Amino acid sequence: MSRPADFQRIKTGLSEFIVSDFANAILAGGDSLVLLKSIPSHSVSLILTDPPYHSTKKDNIFGDTLFSSDKEFLEWISRYIEEWKRILKPNGSILCFCASEMAARIEVAFSESFNVLSQIVWTKPNEPGFDGWKQKMKKEALRQWYAHSERIIFAEPAMHGNLHRSYFGNVLKTARQQAGLTMKELTEITGEYGRVNHGGAVSNWEAGRNTPSRDQYAKIYDALLNTGKVSCLPTFEDAIRPFAMDSSKEFTDVWTFPSVRPYRGKHPAEKPLVMLEHIIEATTFPGDIVLDCFAGSGSTAAATLRLGRRAVAVEIEPQWIAHISSRLEIFTQVAICPTAAMTYSLKNSETASLTFD
Repeated sequence: MSRPADFQRIKTGLSEFIVSDFANAILAGGDSLVLLKSIPSHSVSLILTDPPYHSTKKDNIFGDTLFSSDKEFLEWISRYIEEWKRILKPNGSILCFCASEMAARIEVAFSESFNVLSQIVWTKPNEPGFDGWKQKMKKEALRQWYAHSERIIFAEPAMHGNLHRSYFGNVLKTARQQAGLTMKELTEITGEYGRVNHGGAVSNWEAGRNTPSRDQYAKIYDALLNTGKVSCLPTFEDAIRPFAMDSSKEFTDVWTFPSVRPYRGKHPAEKPLVMLEHIIEATTFPGDIVLDCFAGSGSTAAATLRLGRRAVAVEIEPQWIAHISSRLEIFTQVAICPTAAMTYSLKNSETASLTFD
């Protein structure tokens, strides 16, 4: 199904909760655990979200002090994980922020339904002139290593049927068998030979060890359809989990994006726009749908629109709902009338790159 059709289905499902509705972004207000149940299955390409950390116990972050025990918090997160698995496209991704103290247990909770691909360490360096608590606190009073990082769980939906629980592995195996081809025969047709096994790259793809490039997928696609025994296959965008990376970007699992400096009206858990853009650009195709169910200041939605994707934001606190709505309104005015929108003062050139498929 096309992304515009998926986006319309999401709008229809969330219609009674929508506060702001724009061409390529919607904002819904309410308890996201309830609202997620109204989002259609397999309609979202990326979930990028920042739930309450629980271990930090901050009164100014909604939900951070809600749970009486770690067990209660993990049971709550597990209910989200169940919905996230249902909502994500089979070739989608999720990146979930969490505190370092809870990361290991949250990763275990994910592992039942997801393949955990990375646990990213965001080191949160400060910009020059902004010391933060790291420099102010008394080091001699420490009784453990100072927690100056956050974690991001990066995962994909797990699909049973092959060694690495890969969605594409199952798609390829089913289509190849339907076409009546062995792994070796498909390898010979596509020319993607392995160095050791006779199945070549096809064997690795079906086991879920890795995925083909766009050019390799085109060869597979043509080879299988040309047998006349396979009537259709998903497009590359619906079959392969996107991951675009190069050496000019943060390509390791240790990130050094500076934290957001305090300013009047700042959300207490606000994440750097440049880091959110880095995530979205790497893990989605243009036009994809990105969901943030703890939208906060709306930075994820802003980053999503900047990169020509579609945004679904869910927030429970009225003051932040109003803030996000105003922020998205600015993007809409820029898209319709860029000259008029010049009267707005936007941080970080937020209105760049507003293009959609």
